[in-house]
Amino acid sequence: MILWLLGDLRRPRILRLGGVALGLLLALAALLGAALGAWGGRLLASGQPPASVALPEAALAAAEERARRAEAQVEALAARLAALQARIIRLDALGRRLVDLAGLDPGEFDFARPPPQGGPAPLRTGETPALGRGPREGAGGTRLGPSSQALVDWLARLETGLEGRARGLALLESYYLDRRLQRSTTPRGRPVRHGWLSSLFGWRTDPFTGLRAFHQGVDVAGREGEPVRAVADGVVTWAGPRYGYGRLVEIAHGRGYVTRYGHNREILVQVGQRVRQGEVIARMGSTGRSTGPHVHFEVLRDGRPVNPLPYLRAAR
Repeated sequence: MILWLLGDLRRPRILRLGGVALGLLLALAALLGAALGAWGGRLLASGQPPASVALPEAALAAAEERARRAEAQVEALAARLAALQARIIRLDALGRRLVDLAGLDPGEFDFARPPPQGGPAPLRTGETPALGRGPREGAGGTRLGPSSQALVDWLARLETGLEGRARGLALLESYYLDRRLQRSTTPRGRPVRHGWLSSLFGWRTDPFTGLRAFHQGVDVAGREGEPVRAVADGVVTWAGPRYGYGRLVEIAHGRGYVTRYGHNREILVQVGQRVRQGEVIARMGSTGRSTGPHVHFEVLRDGRPVNPLPYLRAAR
């Protein structure tokens, strides 16, 4: 068999093959064809496309996975924003309560409107200032860009700030409540709106015996029937006749404070009744050991009578 090898058209080369060589060449060609056929059959039977087709599908699957992770991250951020909004609503309610407790001007501290704020425009529209952190991986291994990571960091700082402010406002509310309770339960002010001091606290000449005796309260003289008012919040522990006091009202205010209002013409409260500061509890009279219409007013601290004058002047 003769093979023409056209390496150079001007001088073709001739290769002469004998029977054995020709047989080997044909056998090699047959084996190569069988191998290629077997590989193609297995590829078709497995349903796997060639590498040139599989590569775009792998890229599409990776893109779909990144999209799922991004969607999960957006849902997580939305949940954090909803939680922050709920916290802000609670803080607004607490702020309005503190404005009321502190007696501040509601027009100046209006929690129903956003606080006034402003500043110069950014250098370029849509420009986001750098926060000193580069992109990094978020939840689930998703790579976050600078703007996404800046949003996550901002939310974290906002959550921390809101938690601190909530604790501060709660402490402030507790302080104001305690202060208001202490103020409302501490005797302060006069038991009658109109009247004058006819006898002071301490040693004096007894109006009935003429002897030197200790007076445990102050006497405020006035018009018969003048309203007698509680000088602090409390609970009535006595409402009726008592020796020397005539018709007496006694009120316990807590923290060791007790006040007494004696010589009343009429009692308007009952034992166990809660009264507020300034509430009318009796009418001025001259019952019991008395020389004329007045209210005998006592202040006791931890069971001992103290001078009522500082408490009478406290409201001024």
